[in-house]
Amino acid sequence: QVQLVESGGGLVQPGGSLRLSCAASGSIFSIYTMGWYRQAPGKQREWVADIYSGSTTYYADSVKGRFTISGDNAKNTVYLQMNSLKPEETAVYYCKANIRATTRGRGDYWGQGTQVTVSS
Repeated sequence: QVQLVESGGGLVQPGGSLRLSCAASGSIFSIYTMGWYRQAPGKQREWVADIYSGSTTYYADSVKGRFTISGDNAKNTVYLQMNSLKPEETAVYYCKANIRATTRGRGDYWGQGTQVTVSS
């Protein structure tokens, strides 16, 4: 009974910015990590960024210096601030969380994705 819902995607011009949100809800006991992946048409899903307990963050080399992952514990929400976006970063962006549910053990959960299109 855990759900992840992404929002904030849309159309943006090259060099522009977007902020994605991912809200976790349901029977959550504890959230250990949350992160972002993306998948462009015809390509494999690619890891983008993670945030761990204690606010430790990790980024793929391709987005370092441009993207920032952060979280709001009170809202069970993670954000991805994306700056200086490039056309090749057009993709569906997915939220992933490692969660212990109230009635289950620790496991991974995925959102349904939000479309980001970078085009002039």
